Amino acid sequence: MLILKKIIASFLLPPGFLVLLLFAVAINCWRKRSRGKAFAIFLIGATLWMLSIGPTAAKLMSALEQGLTIPGKLQGDVILLLGGGIHQDVADLTGKGTPTNDMAGRIITAVRAQKMLQVPIVISGGAVFSGRSPEAPVIRRILVDLGVPAQQVIEEAKSRDTMENARYCREIIDARGFHRPILVTSAYHMKRSLAAFRTAGVKPLPLPAQFSSGSGQASIWADFLPSAGAFHCSATALREQLGLLFYKLQK
Repeated sequence: MLILKKIIASFLLPPGFLVLLLFAVAINCWRKRSRGKAFAIFLIGATLWMLSIGPTAAKLMSALEQGLTIPGKLQGDVILLLGGGIHQDVADLTGKGTPTNDMAGRIITAVRAQKMLQVPIVISGGAVFSGRSPEAPVIRRILVDLGVPAQQVIEEAKSRDTMENARYCREIIDARGFHRPILVTSAYHMKRSLAAFRTAGVKPLPLPAQFSSGSGQASIWADFLPSAGAFHCSATALREQLGLLFYKLQK
């Protein structure tokens, strides 16, 4: 019964529901002799299914995380924590606004590193769009709640993307005389972040957070059921690859 529930739920909720709908439309077109249209719609549905399963998401994430490691000996004089999104104006224990799940993982890694090294944290994150609030003040509150001394948290609330993260962090590094920055961001985002910081003239020590691709654990049948979580991971990985391509074209 449990297995049946999992299968039914996978195809009642998006993206599984959309996959079934596309396949149904394709079958209908085939019956009406619209073979070309049927094939195109079926291909769209199959692509959506492939992007919505665990093995595809893991493969796409693995390509981004490959070669990244946790430093054996952590050394540095400042931690650069890149913003990863907040939920604005929502109730929280000590104020309004909370980090997204992605950002929460980065925060945990940054706080643990700060406890080891007792160095400042630069939180880099502004508002991407006008009318939105910057990330940095919300994340600062969370860092202080978790025990990072307030005087050890430096806000950079102007950046709107990774390139601006790097540019404005460079200004803080130069102004305050830091020499050995440690860069904290999600593992999947690290390669693009390092490219941006290199462009800005900064060579930080990468400290990736939240690895999502494991060491080749075998897939089971349930991994091939469509899920919103897997689709989100696939979309995130494709966005990062697109960003890396954009950086290369800019050179």
